[in-house]
This record gives sequence, C-alpha cells and structure tokens, in this order.
Amino acid sequence: MGAHEIRVRLGGISRQRVYQLASRADFPAPVANLAQGKVWLTSDVEAWIALRR
Repeated sequence: MGAHEIRVRLGGISRQRVYQLASRADFPAPVANLAQGKVWLTSDVEAWIALRR
C-alpha cells in the first residue's frame, strides 16, 4: 500500500499528512522504499487504522 492508497483509506487526507503519520513511532514500518515512495503492508496499515477508529 502506497501513500495514495493510505490517503484514500483515511478519507482523502493530504500526502503530507500521510508522511506525518508514517513518521510516528506507532505507525507500521515500510516494507520497501521505492523510487515512487515508501510502501507498507496493507494488513499492517489496516490494523493500525482499526486500532484508532
């Protein structure tokens, strides 16, 4: 899951906000840092979202 998918999943937040959230200690670590940006496991991000809603 890339930043765009996270944006959509969280209701259209800004790309900057995604990276602010990603810098938090409790946010899942990215599984890869590609040329297009960081990517996270969907299951990790979904679990993180579920704990906060």
